[in-house]
Amino acid sequence: MRNVIAGMVATLWFGLAQAATPTTAVLHAANMTCPACNVTIKKALSRVAGVTSTKVDLKAETITVTYDADRTTVPVLMRTITDAGFPATAQTHGG
Repeated sequence: MRNVIAGMVATLWFGLAQAATPTTAVLHAANMTCPACNVTIKKALSRVAGVTSTKVDLKAETITVTYDADRTTVPVLMRTITDAGFPATAQTHGG
């Protein structure tokens, strides 16, 4: 029994050690006008492997996405948002 538990703990630790550090991207999206836009964007991004959280700011026209960079990329995120009806571009540094 001890060996089984030790093996499980080792597997868990190894899995955590292998986990990627979350990456955050801030994207600008056009055409966001109402709370339904928020829902549409979040739903679209929830289908992208590696996306762990999404925050939509309608007023600032930005979408902050936290994701696993080993599983997806900023161009994939932008294409997903654009395909949902909101042309997206990457925020430039400093603004």
